[in-house]
Amino acid sequence: MTQRVLITAGGSGIGLAMAAAFTAAGAEVWVCDIDAQMLTELPTGTRGSMADATDERAMADLVHRIVEQWGGIDVLCANAGVKGPTAAIDEMALEDWRACLSGNLDGAFLAAKHVAPVMKAQRAGAMIFTSSRAGLYGFPYRAPYAAAKWGVIGLMKTVAMELGPHGIRANAICPGSVEGARIDRVFAAEAEAKGMTIEAVRAGYAAGTALGRLAQAGDIADMAVFLASPGARMVSGQAITVDGFTINPDPKV
Repeated sequence: MTQRVLITAGGSGIGLAMAAAFTAAGAEVWVCDIDAQMLTELPTGTRGSMADATDERAMADLVHRIVEQWGGIDVLCANAGVKGPTAAIDEMALEDWRACLSGNLDGAFLAAKHVAPVMKAQRAGAMIFTSSRAGLYGFPYRAPYAAAKWGVIGLMKTVAMELGPHGIRANAICPGSVEGARIDRVFAAEAEAKGMTIEAVRAGYAAGTALGRLAQAGDIADMAVFLASPGARMVSGQAITVDGFTINPDPKV
């Protein structure tokens, strides 16, 4: 049976790599993204809808539309997230804290909330949440991002417990630093906050892994395809790192 896959924030970065990987594996793929321009560059055959993953009406309407078209959803990749502010905890505005938590945690919750009834009716499904290495360690100057990504793991584990009796698995992928425009912006902000060069920050994060390099978006996408496959039928409730094994989460070089 062809898998039916929904990916939130699938227009760029990790989400786009997931769309390409699932499409290559023969799945039907539908992505949503808040940026309409990104939806013009999807892999051939991938469907796209403009939607804000933190807007409940938008997510409910999207899931309803997909079910009308496909009859169900087999795989959810709750991938939407924002980097949030880069600042010391005592210099961070409350509104920036709240916006980061909403962008990362509300989107994961709403995707799971509205896809869960579909998968329960099918008695099968796989939910894959994008957390972060920051969801396993502290992250100086990125407190709301770390808090939100820890929250995603807590959400995932609870979903796995609630929905397991209905034949639904849930797991989280925790990427390390992933090459691309997004991490370039993160490194630039961290370099400014720490008084370092961007190149030093990049080198530090690479050296902070046992493999000595940053991940590629395709590495995370490959893990998502595996977690959605029959080969992972007994894998649920797990936070799985794809980071080259972090040995120093806060490099100071």
